[in-house]
Amino acid sequence: MIPARFDYHAPTTLDEAVRLLAEAGDEAKVLAGGQSLLPVLRLRLAAPEVVVDLGRVDELRGVREDGDTLVIGAMTSHAEVAASDAVRRHARVLSEAAATVADPQVRHRGTIGGAIAHADPAGDMPAPVLALGGELVVVGPGGRRTVPADDFFEDLFTTALGDDEILVEVRIPSHQGWGGHYAKFTRVAQQWSIVAVAAAVRTEGGSIAEAKVALTNMGSTAVRATAVE
Repeated sequence: MIPARFDYHAPTTLDEAVRLLAEAGDEAKVLAGGQSLLPVLRLRLAAPEVVVDLGRVDELRGVREDGDTLVIGAMTSHAEVAASDAVRRHARVLSEAAATVADPQVRHRGTIGGAIAHADPAGDMPAPVLALGGELVVVGPGGRRTVPADDFFEDLFTTALGDDEILVEVRIPSHQGWGGHYAKFTRVAQQWSIVAVAAAVRTEGGSIAEAKVALTNMGSTAVRATAVE
């Protein structure tokens, strides 16, 4: 099918993107990598009047270290997250999860911010961010605010992100020295998780001293498995 008609904007700065989104109100959709939104538009399950494409907002890309915090721009692709030495060093389980997303084409187009904002319970990005105690930085007309991952995912495809806000950064406390693994079960390769587990562990003397675990597709959102921690 062909999407319904909409006005397309491709801002080059975050300020411009926020302004466009505020002007359009709840008639707008934000386009990140497009791996979730474009199929929905083609099927006409959504028919926004305005689409704001973040693809040219360079300030939303990249991975950096800010003291003891790993900072990932929302428009950083899954492939870039998986390949980043900094992500492997500070958040190994997130690196592993990014490497399992769909197929190479999707990993090079899809973004960590888009996947988190979409909040699909079968998506691979929310659980590692949740397990690692991540924070999501969002920007809107009212300014910038930081939302703990524990409070960000509210329900099926529903987050704390306002209609006029844009997710700009994923911030994760450094887990350098921790082990991590993302175990994913699917019936067919490169499909959504039937279930997956994101685990980060710190060992002392050959024993687990601390563990952080979150689950994919075991509820309407990714969930912390605190009972096993």
